Amino acid sequence: MLDRLFDADVALPASALGALELHQLFKSTYDGIWRLLRGLGVPTDRLDDAAQQVFLVYAERHADVVRGSERAFLFGTALRVAHVVRRGTHREVPVEIDYAPSEQPSVDELTDQKRARQVLDRILDQLDPELRDVFVLYELEGFTMPEIAGIVEVPLGTAASRLRRGRERFSALVRRYSTFGPPSLQEDAR
Repeated sequence: MLDRLFDADVALPASALGALELHQLFKSTYDGIWRLLRGLGVPTDRLDDAAQQVFLVYAERHADVVRGSERAFLFGTALRVAHVVRRGTHREVPVEIDYAPSEQPSVDELTDQKRARQVLDRILDQLDPELRDVFVLYELEGFTMPEIAGIVEVPLGTAASRLRRGRERFSALVRRYSTFGPPSLQEDAR
């Protein structure tokens, strides 16, 4: 139904315009929300549900959102949803689902990508949540520091400090991983 609204040359009622705006916002931000949730440690099997929850919150609260700050509202909501999901999820046995892109890489490339993602996830999991939030938003999602300060609701100086400390901790964890090599398979099973 929403796709037909794009082709309509008639005046639309307010409810249809709201649905159209939500549809366009969904199309333009869903991939970024999904990546952010993934980067914040939401388990793969819960990503789609968590992303849907972000948009459900927006749909319920869209009247309260200041025009022009919809994207910041969505990403801030994603941070809170990720924290709730991680708190309620026990990651005893991670479930990994690989979706092959249309241009299928080789099995070796897929294996390397999966290992690299597991290493990144393991390292990010070791960052304090407030450092991880800022680090992921800046380094992986490309937000500016003023945007991040608004999303995580802290002063700009605090956000910058968290990014600096997050980078330091991330670098230390990467060095430790590089020095001692990958953890044993038993650690993966925990």
